[in-house]
Amino acid sequence: MAHESISVFDMFKIGVGPSSSHTLGPWKAALACIANIQAKYGLNQVESINVLLYGSLAKTGKGHGTDTAILMGLSGEDPETTDVNLIGSKIKQIEAAKILILGGKVAISFDTTTQIIFLYQESLPFHPNALSFLTTLQDGSQISETYYSIGGGFVVKEGEDAGTAASVDLPFPINTANDMLHWCRKTGMAIHEIVLENEAVWRSEANTIKGIQAIWHTMQECIYRGCHTKGVLPGGLQVRRRAFDLNKKLVNEQVYQDYDSWLQTIKMGGKGFQYILDWVSCFALAVNEENAAFGRVVTAPTNGAAGVIPAVLQYYIAFCEGVTGEKVVQFLLTASEIGSIFKKGATISAAMGGCQAEIGVSSAMAAAALTECMGGTQRQALMAAEIAMEHHLGLTCDPIGGLVQIPCIERNTMGAIKAITASQLALQSTPDFAVVSLDKVIATMWTTALDMNSKYKETADGGLAVQIPLGLSEC
Repeated sequence: MAHESISVFDMFKIGVGPSSSHTLGPWKAALACIANIQAKYGLNQVESINVLLYGSLAKTGKGHGTDTAILMGLSGEDPETTDVNLIGSKIKQIEAAKILILGGKVAISFDTTTQIIFLYQESLPFHPNALSFLTTLQDGSQISETYYSIGGGFVVKEGEDAGTAASVDLPFPINTANDMLHWCRKTGMAIHEIVLENEAVWRSEANTIKGIQAIWHTMQECIYRGCHTKGVLPGGLQVRRRAFDLNKKLVNEQVYQDYDSWLQTIKMGGKGFQYILDWVSCFALAVNEENAAFGRVVTAPTNGAAGVIPAVLQYYIAFCEGVTGEKVVQFLLTASEIGSIFKKGATISAAMGGCQAEIGVSSAMAAAALTECMGGTQRQALMAAEIAMEHHLGLTCDPIGGLVQIPCIERNTMGAIKAITASQLALQSTPDFAVVSLDKVIATMWTTALDMNSKYKETADGGLAVQIPLGLSEC
């Protein structure tokens, strides 16, 4: 079997909402396109660029901000560092002036109403999320490049073998959960220790830990910002932010100044079941409300499911004893490996597999990570991941108006709660007696994805999306 080497920083990417496959992926594709043009011809040779969006990218592109992402990418903005507060004004400037500063260097004419083309009825065979850049140079020659956004911010250029390009020799190559269990048994190491050894192929252990800490810091900021921002989310559905009001109710007039003092306030509230349940929901709501508002989030493994892992990790920090910085690193390393196994054995793209591929996978990742951090064995961690996914099988992706608001935001609260429940079940169980393995549930998820009608795969053509009278033109 061909081996795809996936790093923790492939599974967790700092970027901009609302969608890893419909926003971050096209953004990265646009950056790759201008980098190729710059290297081969020079940006000053570009006369014009047209962009074609196919399939799911076309059908939910407006609601997911695909057009915005492409404009930002073509402008040379980095999704990890760009000022998210200025995105709206930059897009308005491009639309009004009909001028795009290609790569931040060369001005070209660009009319967003005619040069980003939504092909609602056309799809390309490799993947539903496809986009093509048609570039005309000043000498009249034309260049065509097609990219596929395959979920989680991963992008494949047509004609390139992504698996081969990403393959490096790891000390512990892993394609399946059984591979992971093999290495754990052979070495006696925990899952996160195996992953950390593999990460050493790309960088030093110190740099890996530093990078993971930056990932968690971004998640923390997103939770805190989301809990302290009120208003209505953009897009036309008039969805009110709820994390702000829930946070205000739960802190009950307590005064704090920053994340650390806020966390202490949360801890002082006790450990009642309803109190904890409300906070887990609040954490998840906060992240995905930020995501829906073009805020800075971390794909985990996608933007649509970005709230599950931060919510469960924040739960662990706020309500479980003995939490240290090392435990945070352990949590995210373990979660990343579970996500990579799902990506290799099935998909993390809702356009390919429905929401089971996003919320389901993120819940499985969080369940395994929490289990290991709570002292569970490697087999219990894998069991927790299996339980979490088993009870997301068949979950459809049916975003109303093509927006990541309904049902997406609430689904993150459900995924987080299921992850905690799955972890508790696994910790109180003996894996020897489990009937279903993680590899079997991954295989089941994939066959379910193949059987699922395409209208339930991030197209806004089925499910809740057709029950609520809001057309894409109103978004």
